[in-house]
Amino acid sequence: MKKAAFLLLTIIFLGCTSNTNNNDCLPFISVNTSVNLDLPQFIDLQVPGGWAYVNGGHQGLIVYNINGVQFKAFDRLCPGQNISSCSQMIVDSNLRILCQCDDSEFNILNGAPLTEGVTCFAKEYLVENLNGSILRITNF
Repeated sequence: MKKAAFLLLTIIFLGCTSNTNNNDCLPFISVNTSVNLDLPQFIDLQVPGGWAYVNGGHQGLIVYNINGVQFKAFDRLCPGQNISSCSQMIVDSNLRILCQCDDSEFNILNGAPLTEGVTCFAKEYLVENLNGSILRITNF
């Protein structure tokens, strides 16, 4: 009887868990893109503190150079917003990401909301620095 109860609880528990990192504020979209830092449109990404807009995600990506070796990438779709003309986030003052729909702000280093009452983080993707000049951005 104990084995049956344990097995049943194990099946229920495993059936309710997920291995994916969900952000309930944005729908899932597959992201797998590369950025060649040697291309002229990405020259600003070659220096710490530099950033660039890149294709991918829901409404594009924001890629930020932290220290010359490490990079961050965030979806440009405002968390909690539907896709519209104002829901594409922009980089503001090289320090924060701004949603133009509701003027909510997010930290460019970790995607944390800076606006009171906003609970969703900017959607972050994994950035792999392959050889110093190629970045791979994925969510898997």
